[in-house]
Amino acid sequence: MIAGILLALAIAVEVAASALLPKAEGFTNIPWTIAVMSGYAVAIWLLTVIVRTMPVSVAYAIWAGAGTALVAVAGFAFLGESMGWVKGLSLAMIVLGVVGLNLTGAH
Repeated sequence: MIAGILLALAIAVEVAASALLPKAEGFTNIPWTIAVMSGYAVAIWLLTVIVRTMPVSVAYAIWAGAGTALVAVAGFAFLGESMGWVKGLSLAMIVLGVVGLNLTGAH
């Protein structure tokens, strides 16, 4: 239960840091660079805590898959990126994979 909550938090922090990458301007904008790097550091730290009680293969797959899908959604919703049917279908498959991992491997 706690590992799942921490995993959701790690994913949210990683997605926020990834969404801020354009503001870091190739790591030339120092304040935004610090925000991005801090976000990634917190997300990785949370992941190290999570794998104490959850298999790393499951935790990382969920973290990476959900993070990828959510960054794509954030890019569409907030950063003006496109979303065609192929991209949408691909994101749906990622989400289905994450759900499958939760149903079979996380217990």
